[in-house]
Amino acid sequence: MQVLIVNQSEVSRLLPMDACMEAMARALAAVTRGEARLPLRQVLMLPDQAGAFAVMPAYLGSLPALGLKAITVFPGNHGTELDSHQGAVLLFETRRGSLRAVMDASSITAIRTAAVSGVATRLLARADAGDLALIGTGVQALKHLESMSQARRLRRVRAWSRSAENVRAFVGRAQRFLGIAVEPAAGAREAAKGADLVCTVTSSREPVLEGEWLAPGAHVNAVGASLPTARELDTAAVVRARLFVDRRESALSEAGDFLVPRSEGAIDDSHIRGELGELLLGQCAGRRSESEVTVFKSLGLAVEDVASAQLIYDRALKSGLGSWVELGGARDAGG
Repeated sequence: MQVLIVNQSEVSRLLPMDACMEAMARALAAVTRGEARLPLRQVLMLPDQAGAFAVMPAYLGSLPALGLKAITVFPGNHGTELDSHQGAVLLFETRRGSLRAVMDASSITAIRTAAVSGVATRLLARADAGDLALIGTGVQALKHLESMSQARRLRRVRAWSRSAENVRAFVGRAQRFLGIAVEPAAGAREAAKGADLVCTVTSSREPVLEGEWLAPGAHVNAVGASLPTARELDTAAVVRARLFVDRRESALSEAGDFLVPRSEGAIDDSHIRGELGELLLGQCAGRRSESEVTVFKSLGLAVEDVASAQLIYDRALKSGLGSWVELGGARDAGG
């Protein structure tokens, strides 16, 4: 059986941000229509808590496609030659269950996560939003800068992380790869001051963004934290915002940005106003005024990886990118 192998650089070429945003919108709408199957991710924490191993399977009937992502998450890799997220996405066909492709998960994760934030921003941010604050300057920061520039016309961009050296490096990458000027901020508060778009893309387990810093009418994409005990937003930020998620079931199990304020009694489950798929299908109301603060809490869904992998596979067949290997799958092959 011939299996397509798509490496990191090829994924980036085959999954452009604009096309990925459209694919993510279709996948999220399919979830709301009941056309997907996606159990909660299985996460194995290492004994020293230095990293985690996660497995995320999904079926997306609207394509149709079947697949999974197996990935390690090691936040300590930030600043090294390795991404914090490493692994593979496996794509299967649904007629006979044959493996179609093995793809780099680091680049798929980075692109599709930012693409979903771009979809959320199109749905929830004010039409005139364009003053962007990036809290965090890793891989996700650059991809989020790209997706925010697709979702809204940016007037100003500020960035902050705990390492001034990382901020300087990010400023250079943003100019070199995207042609976008980024101002280094002295602190998270200074970055967020007056911003109408805020993306938190850190590995922090404690709040890096406070509610009192948010300008009226701001939209926040909270991306970095994906554990029940980790959060990037303080309770005040969540309480004052109209909160949306990629999937309720995932948020109720994994989103520390929601679960910690709930455990404090500051909010209850009804504080989640809707899923992105519900917004896309007109099943719930999004922003209600120019002054309202909105938050999209991103956790990442396996259907996003499967939809991305299917798009990559289709584009690879047309472009000739990727490498083919004989992997097996035939009955009694090799004796």
